Amino acid sequence: MSYQNQPPPPAGFFPGGGGYPQGGYPQQPGYPPGFQPPPGSGYPPPYGGAPPGGFPAPPAFHLPPPSDMNNAENGYGNADFGFSDKSIRMGFIRKVYGILMCQIGVTVAIVALFTFHQGTQIYVRQHPGLWWIALIFMFATMITLACCGDVRRKAPMNFICLGIFTLAESFLLGCATSMYRKEEIFYATAITLIITVGLTIFAFQTKIDFTTIGGVLCVGMIILVVCGIVAMFYPNKLFRILISSFGAFLFSVYIVYDTQMMIGGEHKYSISPEEYVFAALNLYLDIVNLFMCLLSLLGLTGDDN
Repeated sequence: MSYQNQPPPPAGFFPGGGGYPQGGYPQQPGYPPGFQPPPGSGYPPPYGGAPPGGFPAPPAFHLPPPSDMNNAENGYGNADFGFSDKSIRMGFIRKVYGILMCQIGVTVAIVALFTFHQGTQIYVRQHPGLWWIALIFMFATMITLACCGDVRRKAPMNFICLGIFTLAESFLLGCATSMYRKEEIFYATAITLIITVGLTIFAFQTKIDFTTIGGVLCVGMIILVVCGIVAMFYPNKLFRILISSFGAFLFSVYIVYDTQMMIGGEHKYSISPEEYVFAALNLYLDIVNLFMCLLSLLGLTGDDN
């Protein structure tokens, strides 16, 4: 019997008598069925096992300095913060960086879970309410720490609020990073680490006082937020690249600004040693926002490759 006149087998048929595989075909790696990245978003296309996503990045913001900030020039506010005692200042700095390292460690662990465990990504996509719950908790604790000085200065409430904020922000960050390839996340992390360490050393060593440019940085933050809102309705790739580049520069300067605010000493402005949670929170936000701007920039520029 000749096979030349036989009709072709149906698509997906395995010759050799095996027929169709039992239980259907295995799920291919990549985005969940039916998911497509938004057009013009710069997100990676669904191939090569790219992780699922679909959630926006956490909102970029920076907390304003506390109202009792020290002004070394005219003695505004509570000028006697104890920074004249080197041991108090060094203890304050160690406490801030200790808290910051705990925050970064939690965030890295949660982002790694979203990056390397596809089951977590799919589960979160199937339960979008978790994203909204995390967003509400993030804003609630952020507003509490920013506006209630008694809360952020007294343990254990300050650590509880900061812990909830860190978990919520890390969850939102994990949802956002799941839109990108593992290589882009790795490169953004490495660049963020190098920039942060380099700028921290620069802030400690330089004689330039960056604490006097708080107003300029505030204006830059307003411009960034407004441009980010415009980009939601004007999905132009070049415009998004410019926003991400400006955001990376802005938060790089914020790292130097917040570091010198923490150092005190001969700088014109400084914050109280009681504000260790506030100082750690602002440095954490600087690093996270810098990471997200760099990641967005890598995703947008790498989309053509």
